[in-house]
Amino acid sequence: MRLPNTAHTLRPWRIHELTRDFRLEDVWELPGTGGPDEFLRLVRGFASGDPSRDSSGPVRVLFAIRWKLGELLGWDAPDAGLGSRVPTLRDRLPTDLRDGQPGPEFAALPFRSLYLTDDEWAAEIANRTMHGVMHIGRVPDTSGGFRTQMAVLVKPNGLLGNAYMAAIRPFRHLIVYPSMMRQIEREGRARGPGLRRAGSASAS
Repeated sequence: MRLPNTAHTLRPWRIHELTRDFRLEDVWELPGTGGPDEFLRLVRGFASGDPSRDSSGPVRVLFAIRWKLGELLGWDAPDAGLGSRVPTLRDRLPTDLRDGQPGPEFAALPFRSLYLTDDEWAAEIANRTMHGVMHIGRVPDTSGGFRTQMAVLVKPNGLLGNAYMAAIRPFRHLIVYPSMMRQIEREGRARGPGLRRAGSASAS
């Protein structure tokens, strides 16, 4: 479910210290609610996933098209990414976050973890079109437990970046994110009662 931007901007997240020059693209509530162990399991699931193989047919097609376009147009060339076209946000980390856990490595997607705390995880990506951040946060819910939400922040690379973000927005909202939510929900059900559906009693 999509959330208002204030669901992210009004929280005291550490990510705000790093992304003042980024645009908040959107905020989404993720399925399920649970404690710290479930948050870490969710983070690891994000990092280990490969939407070009594990997702629905339409999502796999979209990712295949995106990777092919990136190859043909040079969007994902080495000189277009982190440390080349743009500096990594790790250079902006305060000492406590820099000395802490960066988070899990990604198995397939070209993201790089920035930091991991008890209730936040952030990862970044950069290519010829934009510099982006995915932020996963754990917040208290009304039942006394916790739920999780995802925010996407971007810094488009000029006209190309703004056109690219506008072009992919309907696909993200109508196909990619709904498929991702269903996948998280299926994995939660497969694990059993540890991760409850949002709105149910929280896990202890």
